[in-house]
Amino acid sequence: MPSQRRHARTPSRKRQWGPWQWTAYVITLLIAGVLATQLYYFLQIGWWVHFDPQSTAFMRAAEARLRETDPNATLRHQWVPYDQISRNLKRAIIASEDANFVNHDGFEIDAMLGAWEKNQKKGRIVAGGSTISQQLAKNLFLSSEKSYLRKAEELSITWMLEFWMDKQRIFEIYLNSVEWGEGVFGAEAASRYYYGIPASRLSPWQAARLAVMLPRPRYFDAHRNSPYLSQRAGVIARRMGAAELPQ
Repeated sequence: MPSQRRHARTPSRKRQWGPWQWTAYVITLLIAGVLATQLYYFLQIGWWVHFDPQSTAFMRAAEARLRETDPNATLRHQWVPYDQISRNLKRAIIASEDANFVNHDGFEIDAMLGAWEKNQKKGRIVAGGSTISQQLAKNLFLSSEKSYLRKAEELSITWMLEFWMDKQRIFEIYLNSVEWGEGVFGAEAASRYYYGIPASRLSPWQAARLAVMLPRPRYFDAHRNSPYLSQRAGVIARRMGAAELPQ
């Protein structure tokens, strides 16, 4: 019987990844993470077409900040339907924040270019040129940090809002979720906090003052007698009649 030679088996060596393979792997993970996040945003916004958001990123951040000094702190917030918010407030906000809200697709290119030029002159981000849709995108999902990366995410979410929702729904969510003071969110809570009345009963002057507070709500909460607040509210009150509301 012929002898059989046995060949010794050498253990297989695991292939070692080089720096390029590891770089490609990390980039793939990052891309997958970004895509998964965008898909989450997209589906969440689709859900909100028919269901009201219970909270936003800004609301959660505000509550966490308040609880650093008071563990029992809660936000002032009460959701009300669109038709229970004064038309005066709707007109004032559009006149103050986004005069072309009804007609644009979520973005105002001229405003963003103007903000870019201002930022370049200042050497830092001081303006964003944001529409109401962009402000809502930021409030729902993002932080108050100012960076071009966050701005890019804001633009992506804005497109999703405009894809899923009509203007009235976007405005309804905005009115119910925007910050109006320290721990104060939404038109109903703001109206009761500052004037002791429901949002449906706001006068033109009251509405104009609330609209002017929006870019710096916590500052104006602490400086309610600011001359600028009164002066700017007068300007907005005169512009309100020309504001076009979404139907």
